Order: sequence, then C-alpha cells, then structure tokens
Amino acid sequence: MNKTVFSVFPNENFIDLSLYQFGREQCIPAHSFGPAARNHYLFHYVLSGTGKLMADDSKGVTREYQIRSGQGFMIFPRQINTYIADRNLPWEYVWIEFDGMRARELIETAGLTPDHPVYHASYKDLRENMMEEMIYIAGHGGASPFHLMGHLYLFIDYLTRSASSTNIGSSGRVRDFYIKEALNYIEQNFQNDITVEGIATFCGLNRTYFGRIFKETVGKSPQQFLLNYRMAKAAELLKLTTLSVRDVGNAVGYPNQFHFSRAFKNVYGESPREWRNKNRVIR
Repeated sequence: MNKTVFSVFPNENFIDLSLYQFGREQCIPAHSFGPAARNHYLFHYVLSGTGKLMADDSKGVTREYQIRSGQGFMIFPRQINTYIADRNLPWEYVWIEFDGMRARELIETAGLTPDHPVYHASYKDLRENMMEEMIYIAGHGGASPFHLMGHLYLFIDYLTRSASSTNIGSSGRVRDFYIKEALNYIEQNFQNDITVEGIATFCGLNRTYFGRIFKETVGKSPQQFLLNYRMAKAAELLKLTTLSVRDVGNAVGYPNQFHFSRAFKNVYGESPREWRNKNRVIR
C-alpha cells in the first residue's frame, strides 16, 4: 500500500499566498489519481522513481508527460488531470497545494503554465533548497501557521529562482516590472478612492494596454483584482475584529455601506453580517 504523510493547513487569513494542504507519498506500482480537477495550485516534486502526468492544456487538449526524479509538475485550478506511478519504478513525491492573489504571477515567473506544467531546474543547488523546504513543510504539519507560511515563501523563492532564468525573456521582465508596480500600488492604496485609470497612469501606461497585460499576467482584470483584494481585506477584518460593517467598508475604500455590502455579496455570496456570523474568530 502507499505510504503517505498528509496535512491540511489550519488557517485561511492569508491573502497574497496561502497553504491548503501538503504531504509526502511513496506510491505503489501503477498507483493513479484522477481524472480530477483541483480548486487551487498543486505542485508535486518527484524525490525518486518516475511516473506519468496527463493534463489538459490551455485549449482543453489532454497531453502526456513522463516525469522522473529531480523534476516536478504543477496542476492548475480547474485543470483536468491524471497522474500514474510507473509499474517498475514507482515515484515518491512531496506536494504542496497553495493559492492566493500572487500565486499565478509567481508560478508564471517560474515558467509554469497549463501548456508547460513540468518543472525543470536550471540550478541544482536552488532545486535542492526548494526540495528541502517542501520536505520540511510536509513533515511539520503541527507547526504554527506563520511558521509554515514562512517556509512556503522560501519554497516559492527557490521554485522561481531555480527555474525562471530559462523561461523569461526581456519583454517578460519589463511586463513583470509594470505588474509588480501596479500590485504594490493597489496594496498601499486600496483603502483610498483609486481607479484603474489612476493605476495605469501611476505605471506610465495606456489604460487599454495596462488592462490587457494585467489580465494576461494575473488572470483577472484590474477591476476584478481590486474588488477581490478589497473584499479579502474586508473578510479578514470581519473575521478578526469587532469593527462595525460600516467601519470595515470605510477601511477598504467603500464609504457607502450599501455599495460595500453589495460588492461583498457579489464576491462571497452573502452579506458582510451573514458572513461574519459564520466565520468570526472568537477570542
């Protein structure tokens, strides 16, 4: 039978990046998982052995990849996939499932997309550092959320630095610079009356061009990202503080309580008050 170590992350109060589950598994010959789809990003790194990944690309065409030790593979949200251990040399892998508003940007920095889901490292030392972080996280499911999040950021750092140099051209670096500028501006000013036009102007870009490269890079339009970011911050305040709904709305850039409640319901499916009653952390 498979030998598995598995943990679920106990905290959801992180926005840019958050863990969902993680573990390590030594598979039996021909052990398979799928076909299935995940809600978040799921990265596997193969410690030993080999296996096969079958996953839909961006056009919905199923492609097959042979993956061996020292390589890894990314499963993307809502992507149909199946992976199978080799019959003669079944793989052992460690995995991390994560997501967040910065997740897509960081994954693409590593050159991983639904059309190119296989991880190939350019630097052995950074690859080994990444592997060690994954093994550490998988073996410390009882650690505090902030401790695990620190190691998640180290994992992401080693993942992007070990693979990115062969995947990002000069135009990609310029685009990444503009997107990082925009994200930093949103993070520092989301509570103010900011607009997409204002963000584009801050970056020195035409609004139409800015909107296009933002959506291509982040996966959401600037309007959608700003809305989701504000509502995620609002959910954090509703969950962790005693601020009134009106004060929470003011804190995330909505001085009109009706507009705030409507925006929150569009994202979370229920009013701020209803959401707080179900999710409030009692201290």
